[in-house]
Amino acid sequence: MAGLEGLLTFVPIHAGGDGAWSWHLVADELRQRGHDVVAIDLPADDESAGLSDYADAVIGAVGDRSDLVVVAHSFGGFTAPLVCARVPVRRLVMVTAMIPAPGEPPSDWWANTGHADARRTLGRDDQSDLETYYHDVPPEFAAEAMRRARNHPSDRAYREPWPLEAWPDVPTRFLVCTADRLFPAEWMRALVRARLGITPDEIESGHCPMLSRPGELADRLEAYGGEPA
Repeated sequence: MAGLEGLLTFVPIHAGGDGAWSWHLVADELRQRGHDVVAIDLPADDESAGLSDYADAVIGAVGDRSDLVVVAHSFGGFTAPLVCARVPVRRLVMVTAMIPAPGEPPSDWWANTGHADARRTLGRDDQSDLETYYHDVPPEFAAEAMRRARNHPSDRAYREPWPLEAWPDVPTRFLVCTADRLFPAEWMRALVRARLGITPDEIESGHCPMLSRPGELADRLEAYGGEPA
């Protein structure tokens, strides 16, 4: 369906520890509206795979599809811009995603952005994974997400410098999750302004709106994709 008038190809890139399954509810919503969705498991089981290999895997899955809307969740923010730098993309949407700086390894991102202080200020720095990531996700989906947890990213992808010299020349939108216990909203708003120079939009959700508010997130993505390129 990609390339037909009014229809889009959404390319969601999952978070660290996640896989394509985390996007299945949003993918169903978008497909019901006639759009195409390409969601894959990044090759995190391959310890030799780096960030460019992650981008290769996404680009290979996309193939010759067009009208792409690339969507990054959390750690997916380190891969999505690499895809956008190599193939024509209509829009990049960052969903409570990590925003890399040129040459910055993901392992350094946390200290460079003051993340620990932000969580400590929120009083959320000692919570369990369930409380941190899935506090507003329906219990059956939270349990399944935790059962499916993967060893991701690879050590190489986590420690190698982000290879781009600048943010790719693609229209970018950012969606802050106002109830996010991993990436506190006030801290993330400031980081978006500092690193991307834009004002983010917001959704009333925890860290995983694709599982807690899939219909609303699909609405947002479809609207972003429909904006003039």
